[in-house]
Amino acid sequence: MEAIMAERDIVRATVAGIPARDRADVEQEILLGAWRSVKRGMYRPDPGDRPRDALRKFLRGVAWRTAAHHINSAWARRAVLSEQPLGLLREPVAPDLEAQVAAREVLEAVAGLPDWQREALLSVDDPESLVAYAKRRRMNPSTAASRLRIAREALALRLKSWRR
Repeated sequence: MEAIMAERDIVRATVAGIPARDRADVEQEILLGAWRSVKRGMYRPDPGDRPRDALRKFLRGVAWRTAAHHINSAWARRAVLSEQPLGLLREPVAPDLEAQVAAREVLEAVAGLPDWQREALLSVDDPESLVAYAKRRRMNPSTAASRLRIAREALALRLKSWRR
């Protein structure tokens, strides 16, 4: 890595055409890419070249390809920096006040349910299926489905009584 870092002038010369805001990132990407390529065995210098010249040729190729990739990337071509990016939005970013109040009501209603009903409701959000949930709890899948149905009905009743 020290030999690669010693040849940073080649990298800096290659990234000179890149906007100043991106140069440090692209330079870092080039140096890491060169180091990874060396570790993978992709650096195979010509035995007739002096070691430093071979490394400089290799680094020039890595730098040129990485810089070209960055310049041609969609991000670099379309990025428009703004001091106030949220000011460009047409609508507010945060949920409206009514949605926040409704979400708070639902959370309070769920918190008021018994533990087994709360656990059944929260199992729906797990990536595992209801059958896997039931097996993990050592219960019949039909029992788990029934508990989930009862918990949903209890939550609906609780929310309906709050909103009246």
